[in-house]
This record gives sequence, C-alpha cells and structure tokens, in this order.
Amino acid sequence: MPSNHYLIPNWPAPAGVKATTTLRTGGHSSGCYASFNLAAHVGDEEAAVLANRHQLREELALPSEPQWLEQIHSDRVVEAQGDALTRTADASFSTNNGIVCAVLTADCLPVLICDRAGTRVAAAHAGWRGLAAGVLRNTVEAMDCDPGELMVWLGPAIGPEAFEAGIDVLEAFFENAQNSRHTELIAKCFRPHSRKPLHFMADIYALARAEFAEIGVSEVHGGDFCTVAAPEKFYSYRRESDTGRMASLIWLQ
Repeated sequence: MPSNHYLIPNWPAPAGVKATTTLRTGGHSSGCYASFNLAAHVGDEEAAVLANRHQLREELALPSEPQWLEQIHSDRVVEAQGDALTRTADASFSTNNGIVCAVLTADCLPVLICDRAGTRVAAAHAGWRGLAAGVLRNTVEAMDCDPGELMVWLGPAIGPEAFEAGIDVLEAFFENAQNSRHTELIAKCFRPHSRKPLHFMADIYALARAEFAEIGVSEVHGGDFCTVAAPEKFYSYRRESDTGRMASLIWLQ
C-alpha cells in the first residue's frame, strides 16, 4: 500500500480487520479535485473518479467493490452487500468476510468500528446533523453485540479550532441528548465564539466520544486531525466548497 495515499488507523484492531482512510494525493483528478477524489457526486469528471476507484481497489487489493452510500446526513444504517449498488444511508455494517464498508468525507467525521473478536465491522459518516440525530447510536445497535466489546477509530475531520457553529447546532445536540449526564457531556463540546454572539466553536471528536460514552463504547481511538488545517493531505468543504472526498473503509479479511 503506497503510504503517501493512505492513512492507517492507529488502533489495536484484530488482525483480520482491515481499515484505512485515503488521502487526497496520488490519484487521477485535477483542478480543485486534485487528485485522489473518490466521490462521484461533487462535479469531478466521471472518468477520473472511476480511475481513482479502480486504483483504490487495486492498491488495497479489496475483496469487493466498496459499499458506496448516497449520504444524506441522516441516522440511517444499512447492511453492506458488496454488489456494487449505491444505497441511501450514512452508515453500513457487515459480519461477512470480504464486504467493504465505506464512507466519503471532507470535514464530516468518518467513524470506523469493529468488535474485539474480529467478527463485525462498520463505517459511519457523522456530520453534525447525523451525529446529533443518532447515526452512531444506530450503527452500534445494528452491529448487534455488547457495546463494551466494540472499538472505534475516529478519522480525519474538521478540528475544534475550525468548526464554527451556530446556535442551531448546539440546540440540535441538546434536543437529542438522552439524559442529564449526556447533556453535561455535550455542553463541554462547545465553547462560545470569542467575537460572534450566539456562535460557538464545536469539537466534533468530543461530541462523538460523548455519544459513545452514553451508549457504552469505551475504547475510542483517533480524533487528532483537522481537515481544514492540512490542505496538503485532506479535502475540506469548509476550506473550499468545490472539492473532492476522502474514503474511509473497513472490512473483514
């Protein structure tokens, strides 16, 4: 695997669990999509996207076409099928060898999950809307095992120094808080903006950790990136609205 194209999660996943996030470098796209854009919906040339996806399969020796999703910032989770059909959801899971779960991001939080036994995996796209609505909670529920047996890796997303949020974001998380303890955890993820009234700086990594703490997932790794601050590595919709998408993938081998 060319190291300049991929980010390998630093987590103690079982040997049979394979996972990675692509970087923006080393592909076939040009212009604002340069160069390893995996998304077909952002305006990039179809031939370039197909070439990038072919390269992805070849370089990772993927056992099947990834389960690409039409992501709609929802809480919907589907079982990945490996049949090359795009499904509408923001997370997928699998308990079968050779089925690749994948999400596309460029500031939203990609979340990869597996169990300690190496028998199930999932990938979730956690933009703030989906995260507030419960996409991570629903993904854990769909995996159908003890949450305490799961481990998580938080991939590259917008960092807490770049994620400026309006009061609507704050209210969405409070409205969907499960209890007072959850509310307290959420409150710690926002700090008032120094110059703009009713605006906040939000920590999407801390919000994901608060959600996992509430549902009983204690082993959470990653969460130390900022897509906005690293243009040489990551696409960022906040930084430049016309841009590509990275892919975060996980599968059982």
